[in-house]
Amino acid sequence: MVVLLLAVLLLWPAAGIAAAAGGPTLSLDRSDVGKGGTVVVTGEGWRPGALLTLLVCGQNMVGGTNDCANADGRTVTTDSDGRFRRELAVAAPPSPCPCVVHVATVMGDAQAVDTPLVVSGHPVRPVPDGSRLGVLTARLEGSSGLLTWFGAPPERRLVVTVGNLGSGAVKDPVFRVGTARGVLAPAWEERKWHGTVPAGQRARVVFDVELAAGAHGPYEVSLKYGEKVLVTEPWDVGRPWGVVLFWVLLGCVVVVGLFRVGMLVVDRVRPRPPAGDGDRGLPWFVPGTLPPPD
Repeated sequence: MVVLLLAVLLLWPAAGIAAAAGGPTLSLDRSDVGKGGTVVVTGEGWRPGALLTLLVCGQNMVGGTNDCANADGRTVTTDSDGRFRRELAVAAPPSPCPCVVHVATVMGDAQAVDTPLVVSGHPVRPVPDGSRLGVLTARLEGSSGLLTWFGAPPERRLVVTVGNLGSGAVKDPVFRVGTARGVLAPAWEERKWHGTVPAGQRARVVFDVELAAGAHGPYEVSLKYGEKVLVTEPWDVGRPWGVVLFWVLLGCVVVVGLFRVGMLVVDRVRPRPPAGDGDRGLPWFVPGTLPPPD
């Protein structure tokens, strides 16, 4: 009996760590609520002190927050252990069910979890047939380093959350990432994302984007799936001022060098004073050559 108790005490902390390492979780006090009712949302494994938003969304939120009852959402801050408990009013979302309770962080590293909820009395409609991908969120991540200031190729990461708006799973989709400067047409490059986006679900897709060395000015990064451009993100690339400084310094060195060469040439070709005068200055500065004063 003592051995069994010791084994339980040794394994219990490890089990708690594994549960925490699994990421944030959600639970509801009930899974079926009528419109106008309330549901108690409990969460664990979130970042301590994180500000969260709680929303009731339709269509599994594959269309982003446009499918959510945003006006009736709630906020909550997690405690020091990353837990929270909050009552949420179940308002009718603008899209039909299947519905979910969506909880996401407001600032910092993005964390989001959905859990199914049956909203009694709200229309139910299957997600559209076919496997269609739509963009829910998109942003460019990264910053320019010191080497970029001296003309190294600018780099960013295009982070996109895509949702499968159809009823069929999308496996290993092939996207095209395009970069364009100003009003020029994008130069497209095929990128294959390895993974599966089930019907009515979302996935985080990340692509590295790199421009040519010395690139600067207004650019746009686009993501295309099939024949449809899903998203276009602006990218204002700063001028590589280190290169400009280099050319300015090089110009100064060249000017100084030419000046010194010119002075040497002048020194060699200028007339010399008569021998024995002991003065090596230019003839118009030789003593005694100036006209007498009036």
